[in-house]
Amino acid sequence: MEIRDYIRLLRKYWIQITAVTVGVIIAAIAVTLTSPKVYTAEAQIFVATSGSSTSDVGSALTGAQFTSQRVKTYTLLVSTPQVLEPVSAALGYPVAAGSVSAESPLDTVLVSISVSDPDPAKAADIANAVTRRLAVLIQELETPLTEGAQSPVKASVVQQAFPPTSPTSPRPMLNVALGVLLGLAAGVGIALLRESLDVTVKSLTDVETITGSNPIGIVSFDPKMGSTLVGSLSSRSPRSEAFRGLRTNLQYVDVDNPPQVVVVTSSVQGEGKSTVAMNLAVAIGQTGKKVCLVDSDLRRPRIATYLGIEGAIGLTNVLAGELPVTEAIIPWRRGLLSVLPSGPLPPNPSELLGSDNMEKLLNDLRKKFDYIILDGAPLLPVTDAAVLATYTDGVLLVIRFGSTTREQLDRTIETLKLIGAKLLGPVMNFVPSDSSGYGYGYGYGYGYGYGYGYGDNSPTKNLSNPDSLTGQSS
Repeated sequence: MEIRDYIRLLRKYWIQITAVTVGVIIAAIAVTLTSPKVYTAEAQIFVATSGSSTSDVGSALTGAQFTSQRVKTYTLLVSTPQVLEPVSAALGYPVAAGSVSAESPLDTVLVSISVSDPDPAKAADIANAVTRRLAVLIQELETPLTEGAQSPVKASVVQQAFPPTSPTSPRPMLNVALGVLLGLAAGVGIALLRESLDVTVKSLTDVETITGSNPIGIVSFDPKMGSTLVGSLSSRSPRSEAFRGLRTNLQYVDVDNPPQVVVVTSSVQGEGKSTVAMNLAVAIGQTGKKVCLVDSDLRRPRIATYLGIEGAIGLTNVLAGELPVTEAIIPWRRGLLSVLPSGPLPPNPSELLGSDNMEKLLNDLRKKFDYIILDGAPLLPVTDAAVLATYTDGVLLVIRFGSTTREQLDRTIETLKLIGAKLLGPVMNFVPSDSSGYGYGYGYGYGYGYGYGYGDNSPTKNLSNPDSLTGQSS
């Protein structure tokens, strides 16, 4: 990942990262407040060789060299029974080896003894007792066993321990600082894990790799537009410009054989195919072309509800031979486009859409309209759109940004290849305006969301009323 990828990641998951960081900081503060205070007292011993013993050490080493070599060993004696047992007996209470430590600063002959205890006075008493005992033990160990011999090493207490006035643990500022660092690290780690586990389509690279072509249209999400579904009617809407761009790209996708009959579908439900089909039809109709929008999703039709028209009579009646298509088509907004609703839901949608009557109907519509836009069912759950695609000039495949998975898109492309359908191009839908090809900030839900998804019977605005066309589309 590049730096800009990490920046996008931080912008996408900043709420989660912040929440994790705050949680860790609160935990660090809680630990700090509940932890017992510990005080540390320190004393020091100075170790030197006696003047008369230098020759005993040997000509190769001076007394100072001898002492500096031995002093590292002396630091290990403070936690031995030879020191702690006499100290415990003298003080009248046991001294734990873990509370006592010693060290020798580099290139010195000093031994620093530190004692930690919840009681500052007790810590000082133990430090002084251990220091005195260690000084005696050093001289005892260094004294030769010969009679009358003296120790070549002299250990002197040069610094007494005094009760400390402030605790050494816990340290609030250090704990909070560590909490910030650990929280940020944990938050970013969780964000990276979520990103690595996210298999949804979020970049143009994903689309191009799987489909073999760049998106023919990119439709952004605009939360300021409200709940209106026909955004193409708004001349200043970014979404309106997106559908005009889709309209233009569709006209030039194959200049030798421009598509006239187009089926709009998706991999699964909830990706906004119906609103894409509807807005595309409106955008084409605004150029003066004769457009027929056909709701061929005979399982969960939405066009009539979205446009605020009667859908009880429509495509299924025409295919069943109950009435001519001219009586089923409904003009919308003073003839901006013609709409053929789905009609009653049939028990056999796939067979009905794959019938000779459907092929004949499309041939009749070709003679009457410049463009026929069909809203088909999703490809993966049912075969309706796949059957329909064999009668059309091509397929527009709607991909929902951050929702459609790469596996679903791959299976959809394979399905189109198996039936020999022509993919006019993918359409990226619900793309956050600040995403630059990657997803963050989505979580909206209009169109197939905002209460207008598959299987939702919530009332919509009457889109045949011009006064209601003031908001968002999907």
